Amino acid sequence: MDVITELTHVVPYAVGLSLPVAFAGAALLYFLRKRSLTSALTALVLTPLLATLAGIVGVTGFMFGPQLTTAVVICTAVAVVTVPVAVLLGRSIARRSVWEREARARERAAEAARRELVAWISHDLRTPLAGIRAMAEALADGVVGEPDEVCAYATHIRSESERLSAMVEDLFELSRITAGAVQLEFSAVPLRDVVDEVVAVVDPLARHREVELRTATSDWPVVQGSDPELSRVLRNLLSNAIRHTPARGSIVLTSGTDGGQAWLRVDDACGGIAPAELERVFDVAFRGDQARRDDTAGAGLGLAIARGLVQAHHGTITARNHGPGCRFEVRLPLAQADRGRRP
Repeated sequence: MDVITELTHVVPYAVGLSLPVAFAGAALLYFLRKRSLTSALTALVLTPLLATLAGIVGVTGFMFGPQLTTAVVICTAVAVVTVPVAVLLGRSIARRSVWEREARARERAAEAARRELVAWISHDLRTPLAGIRAMAEALADGVVGEPDEVCAYATHIRSESERLSAMVEDLFELSRITAGAVQLEFSAVPLRDVVDEVVAVVDPLARHREVELRTATSDWPVVQGSDPELSRVLRNLLSNAIRHTPARGSIVLTSGTDGGQAWLRVDDACGGIAPAELERVFDVAFRGDQARRDDTAGAGLGLAIARGLVQAHHGTITARNHGPGCRFEVRLPLAQADRGRRP
C-alpha cells in the first residue's frame, strides 16, 4: 500500500513535467517535417530522453541527489549512443529517399518519352507507308503506264523505303544504347579521317539544300574511340545541322585539344534554339516547334543516339546558341600517343 500511495503522489509530478517536454518535441518535429530528416530523427530520439529526465527531476523535487545524478548519467550515456545512430540512420534514409525519388522521376520521364516516341514513330512510319502503298497500288492497277511516270513512282518508293530503313536503324541503335549493349572496340582514331569520310557522305545533301559545309582546322587530334560509332555521331550532328540551316547558310567544323581531351565543334546557322528547348535537344524523340512543322524532319532520335554513343566513349556532348545558330561540341579522350605530344 505504501508503494501504491507513493506512486499515486509521484506519477502526477512526473507526467506533469514530462508532458510539456513531449509537446515541445512534437512541435519541433512538426516544424522539421519538411526539413532535414536527420534533424527530425535526432529530435525524435532526444524528446523521450529529455521528457524522462524532466519527470525524474520533478520526482526528486529538483534536488541533486544520488538518484538524480544516476538518472542524468544514464540519460547522457543513452544520448551519446543513440544520437549518432539517429544521425547516421537519418542520413541513410535521406539518401535512400532521394535516390527513390530520382529513380521514380527517371522512370516517369522514361515512360513519358517512350509514349511520345511511340506516338511520333507511329506517325512517321504511317506517312511513308501510306505513300508506298498508294504508289504500289497505282502501279499494280495499271493507273500509271507512261515510262517516265513509272520511273518517278519507283524513285519515290525507293526514297520512302530508304527513309523507313533509316528509322528502323535509328530505333535499333537507340535500343542498344538504352539497354547498355553498345560494345566498342577502342583504338587511336584520327578525327581528320572521320571528318573527311562523313563530309564526303553528307556533302551532296548540303549542296542540294545550298548549304556551305567547310572545315577550319589544320591540326586534327587523334582520339581514343571507335571509328564507326564516331562517324555515326558526326553524321547525325551534320545531318541535323544541314536540316535546320537555311539556304546559303554555312556549317563550320573545328577541332582542337584541351588538356587530355579533344573537342570537335559543329557550328550551324539555324538561327538559334529557344532556351527551354535547348535543354532537351538530346532527349529521346524530342523535336522542337520548328521540327514539328517540318515534314522532312527526323523522328528526334539522331541527337539522342549521338549523346549515347559519345557517353559510351567516356566523353561529353553539349549544345548552346552561338553566333547565327547553334554550336554542338563533342569532347573525347585523346589517344595515348597524341596525348603525349600535345601540350
